[in-house]
Amino acid sequence: MRRTLISLAALATFIFAQSPHLPRGAATDVTNSDIQTTLAKTPGAAVSDQAIRVVSINDEYNVGVGVVHRAKTEGPARAGAIEHSQITEIYHVMEGNATLVTGGTIQNPRESPPDSQVVKVLNGPSTGGTVVEGGASRKIGPGDVVIIPPNTPHWFSEITSPQIVYLVVRVDPHKILPAGYGAK
Repeated sequence: MRRTLISLAALATFIFAQSPHLPRGAATDVTNSDIQTTLAKTPGAAVSDQAIRVVSINDEYNVGVGVVHRAKTEGPARAGAIEHSQITEIYHVMEGNATLVTGGTIQNPRESPPDSQVVKVLNGPSTGGTVVEGGASRKIGPGDVVIIPPNTPHWFSEITSPQIVYLVVRVDPHKILPAGYGAK
């Protein structure tokens, strides 16, 4: 009897190991044309952060793809520090050079309004402020990738080229971002 149970368990393991992986969802494309069209919508803005698409992954989590450009500016027009409480951001620099500061403490923190585009479409609940103090500073440029976990303050302390342009992938395990946004 024991030998039969062991044989059945081995057979079941073999059968399940041989079953093919079934597709769990469809791939989503974000083309260079999508990115360039989105960038062209706000060419003169000092800062532009635009969602291109938000996709639900098997009803488990959402992934957003957007594009950001920040012009070299001085003084109050320059974008401030921010952190997002539930979203991981992944930056892939496409053009330009800047100094990015992550970690540390946001100075003059204030919650983003719940009805703002930052919260509803781009990043979920967030806290903004003027600058980041005490963080890790690094120079970034074309081809560089930076992964910024939730609750990590970040800020461009300096943009050394006329602008920096980066693709941003937002991993949303709590499904805060609007799935289907930008869908074709």
